[in-house]
Amino acid sequence: MGEKVEPRTLPGFMELMPNEQILMNQMREKIQKSYEKFGFLPLDTPIIEMAEVLLAKAGGETEKQIYRFQKGENDLALRFDLTVPLAKYIAQYGNEISFPFRRYQIGKVYRGEKPQKGRFREFYQCDIDIIGDGELNIINDAEIPSVIYATIKELGFDKFTICINNRKILNGLYEFLNLKEQSVEIMRIIDKIEKIGKDNVIKELKNLNIQEEAIKTILDFISIEGTTDEKLKSLQTLQIENKLWNEGVTELTGVVKNIRLFGVPDENFKVDFTIARGLDYYTGTVYETFLNEYRSLGSVCSGGRYDNLAEFYTDRKLPGVGVSIGLTRLFYKLNEMNLMKVDRKSISDVLVISMLPDISESIKVATELRKAGINTEVYLNDKKVKAKFKYANKLNIPYVAIIGEEELQNQKVTIKDMESGEQEMLTLEEAIQKIRKVASPDVQIASQLHT
Repeated sequence: MGEKVEPRTLPGFMELMPNEQILMNQMREKIQKSYEKFGFLPLDTPIIEMAEVLLAKAGGETEKQIYRFQKGENDLALRFDLTVPLAKYIAQYGNEISFPFRRYQIGKVYRGEKPQKGRFREFYQCDIDIIGDGELNIINDAEIPSVIYATIKELGFDKFTICINNRKILNGLYEFLNLKEQSVEIMRIIDKIEKIGKDNVIKELKNLNIQEEAIKTILDFISIEGTTDEKLKSLQTLQIENKLWNEGVTELTGVVKNIRLFGVPDENFKVDFTIARGLDYYTGTVYETFLNEYRSLGSVCSGGRYDNLAEFYTDRKLPGVGVSIGLTRLFYKLNEMNLMKVDRKSISDVLVISMLPDISESIKVATELRKAGINTEVYLNDKKVKAKFKYANKLNIPYVAIIGEEELQNQKVTIKDMESGEQEMLTLEEAIQKIRKVASPDVQIASQLHT
């Protein structure tokens, strides 16, 4: 035998224990079901793309982080987000799909950045986008927060805030201040205000050689306080004479009005003028979502409006709006902060064990339980009865179905509640009804949080 290879996982790649993976899967399924309730269509693009296709839009840091490799004569790369593959997909199949195109995709993406706590090289993104052909009504920007609201509620959270802004307001302000050329850099700095604080924002703005009077105007703007309606009213009184600014104010006012129409409560959304989103392809409405009691997690769902999704692949104008939930990071952070109870170690509702050498009856019973929609496992190995019950206990399987001589003669099954220790002999139909009452509960993720 040769020398053993040490089993190890690459840094930045998350592997979970089964109890954690069960909860992670529940979160993913809940997000998917929520997206589908709003009529978003499923899409699953390849993880590997032709490098020239994937990198058409890339540049700077993004290009440095791409996993790129040769296979034969092909220059290939791993997808680094789900937006570029969506752009390619729509440009390729634009004549076959119906617009507006509403799609969701939940899949892994890859970025070769330095791994840190909560930042991964391989991670799940959960995206929704609405793409228009030529134009996309602004009311779509108001529907997105209603999807965010429904999804975060579906995960079991009640106390969260969807923060909304409009890039046109910001861009119009910088045009008015003659800072258009530096607007992207200014917005990147402002986007960091919660992380680095007001004083450091001023310092970084001064490093761009921006005059103190302009810095004051910018900070006065992002510091506007009050209710959502009071903030919108304050914009009207700032006397900013700029076309883009006016468009942004009109759009934001309309989006707020329609968010309420979609039934999102005022306590779950607000206008926040510090929200800029670092990515410079956002052109209108932008969103960031925070869990009120866990602000240190950062935004758990972000995105916005963009003018032309597929400009690098087609001349067809395809405006869109969308958001993404970083599932891997969200799960990791909640787990790292010891906020989740990941105590479910099995997805089985019942373990069928045989007290007889012949296990054929146990297999038949398990088959009937599965037909009834109950997650069922059969203990197939030849072990002592004590070891079989120990196995069920170790995995927190709630019920054990016992098949012995008496059960076989009476055509019944003994069901043992592993928590209470109580057991009773029942017909198979009675056993099914009993187990169904607690089988595979639809666990609210937030109910897993320690309070």
